[in-house]
Order: sequence, then structure tokens, then C-alpha cells
Amino acid sequence: MTVGLDRRTFLAGTAAAATLPMPAIAQGAPVRIGLLTVKTGPLAQGGIQMEQGVNLFLKDRNYTIAGRKVELIVGDTGGNPAGTKAKAQELIERDNVDMIFGPLAAFELLAITDYVAAHKTPILSLAAAEDMSQRKPNPYFVRASGTSAQNMHPLADYAAKELKYKSVITISEDFAFGYEQMGGFQRVFEDTGGRVVKKLWPPIVTPDYTPYLAQLTGVDAVVQGFAGSNPLKFMKQYKDAGLKLPVLGGGTAGDDALLKSFGDEAVGLITASAYTSDLDTPINKQFIAGMVRDTGAIPGLYAAGLYINGMVAEAALKATGGNTEDKDAFIKALRAVSLEDSPRGAFHFDHFGNVVGTVYIRRLERKDGKLVQTTIKTYPNVSQFWTFDEKWFLEQPVYSRDYPPLKS
Repeated sequence: MTVGLDRRTFLAGTAAAATLPMPAIAQGAPVRIGLLTVKTGPLAQGGIQMEQGVNLFLKDRNYTIAGRKVELIVGDTGGNPAGTKAKAQELIERDNVDMIFGPLAAFELLAITDYVAAHKTPILSLAAAEDMSQRKPNPYFVRASGTSAQNMHPLADYAAKELKYKSVITISEDFAFGYEQMGGFQRVFEDTGGRVVKKLWPPIVTPDYTPYLAQLTGVDAVVQGFAGSNPLKFMKQYKDAGLKLPVLGGGTAGDDALLKSFGDEAVGLITASAYTSDLDTPINKQFIAGMVRDTGAIPGLYAAGLYINGMVAEAALKATGGNTEDKDAFIKALRAVSLEDSPRGAFHFDHFGNVVGTVYIRRLERKDGKLVQTTIKTYPNVSQFWTFDEKWFLEQPVYSRDYPPLKS
């Protein structure tokens, strides 16, 4: 199912902005940002937060970036490749957007990358598909969040070296994001002497995890990579099944926005994320306060990722004097952005347009009756290639359902 586009035209501006020396095109036309997000299905929780994040950014900037008014056009992809392709075509061919924010899922991004690149439309994506910035790079692509495995490499390092785990079972949805997360975890965990005993792949719409829960035994810990609302369902069923093994996960597995919905079943969950709500900086506190004011909830990585995309676009627009007509110059400016202060901390981009930044290892705890994240270790300047040689890494197959293969 797909839903028609919602056009949101932000006409607010200031008299002072109109006097800025901007290119002629900027004075007469708004910057058009197309947002590809998910409002239906199991990934909708994250997709709705994406829209909330970009809306807060634009509200904080009075709907004006680099002296130009902003028009946001939102397309609901329906959480499927065909819907994503259709909405991308509408945004580019009908609405003439200057850039696209999104989509959310790796399989959505993979469905549109060739089309978007052919039209030279810059895309600032949250989707974590590895090869978008590795073996099949899109020259008009920028990602300030990270690849699927970018959080999982340090999580595996932490599990082996700090927690001293020797064996794990992994479980994640049966699609690209799950494969790539667990492939990254497996490679680093095995390199440090650990063993992945089993990899389980429930379908994304699995209502009952009982057949999979019955297999979670005989290891030191379970590593889960669920996304959207599925982490809530999994952790609840995990507790109800009486399982006691420690649980680790990626950023989506224990996303901060889920804290209002988790119960005691999630206490002790250790996750690795590019964003954490307990980062004690003025800009992160301001971001959280704005999200709580507007939505009534603590934000997570989906909202933070889109707010940060807004910051990247803003920095690039300032560098080009507000000009988006020269698409090659604009994508060059986007990839040159280096921010010292954002809700996720400092970051910059590598030569593929993928982020290099801090990964936070957090433990979910109950304090004063509330569930909160507590950062227990940080890994600074984490790249998509971890500590591996880039040339060697790119010569290997992309992480997949069966790669790396199980050793046993």
C-alpha cells in the first residue's frame, strides 16, 4: 500500500533574509526537500519519527535555510521497494525536488539508487545499505547515520573484549538490514576469538517468535537486530518465554524512542548506536527538549538522523550560497561537511559520502522509575570499514544472509 504525497509549503521567512546576497534562483524559489518515509506497517514507528525530526529542524530554522524558504514534500513509501520507486519518481519528475531525505529501509534505498543517481539528485539517507557507500557507490549519496554494520563492528568488539563472551546466537529480520548487521557483528566477533553458533531470520511481519525463542540456548548471549516496533514484541516475548541470556543489539534494537513502550523486559539490554539520548551536550538537550515539546516523547536515532540531515543540508547550502542548481557542486559541498556539534556529536564524511563518527555502547537501566540509556563506552571516529584495510574490505562480498558463513 502507498499513500499520496502530502505537500507542506513553509512560507515563513524574515525580511532580513530577503536582503541577503543570494543567487537569482534562490530569491525566487524555495529549496524543495523530498522526504521518503514509512507511515504504514512494522517500520512505521521509525518512519513517523523521521518526519518529526525534519519538521523540528525546519521549525528551529524558521523554515528558512541559507536565506531560502523551504518546501517539504512527504511521500509514504508503504515500506516496500515498488512504493519507494514510485514516490521517488514523483518527487523528482513531478515536484522537482532539490534533494531527497530518506528512505528508511535498506531494501527501499537499493530500489531507487540507480534512478536517483541518473537524475543527479542528492540523497541524504537514513537507510543503511552497505554497498551504497562501498562496492556500488552512488556519487550523489550522503549518509550521516551509518551503514548496517557500522554500529555492530564495535558492539562485537565490546562483547568479546569487555564482556568476555565466547559464543552467541544472532536473530534479526529476514532482509538486507538484518543480514548486514549480523554479518558485521560476526566478522569482528570471530576475529576476536568468539563464535556465532546460529543465525536466525524471522520474517519482518512475524507475529509470534516462539519457534525462534526455543532455539536461543547454549550460548553466552543473544544478539538481536530488530527494527521499528519489532524490538518491543521480541523483548516482551523473550521475557514471557522465561529466557535469561543477556541480550545485545544494534541501534534500532534498543532505540531511545522505544523507552516509553519498553517494560522491565528490556532492562539490561546493551546496544550500540550512532545516537544516544544521554549525550550531555547543549545541542542534544535542545533537540530532545524540542521533540518532547512537539511529540511528548524522547527521540531516538530516526528523528535524530533526519534532524542531522537538515544540519548537513544547511551547511552545504551555506557553502554554495544557497545554490542547488549546480548539482555536482552541491553534492561536493554536502560531502565536504564536517560538524563539530550535532545531536550525535562530531562527525565528517569519508570519500564515499558515508559518516565517520562516534558509536555509543549503552545499557538500558531503570532510574527513578524510568527507563534510561546509560553510555558505558564510546568508540570515536568509527568508519564503515572499522579497523580493516579498505581495499581488502571492498574485495570481500557484501555482508549477506550467508556471508560470512558459519564456521560450524
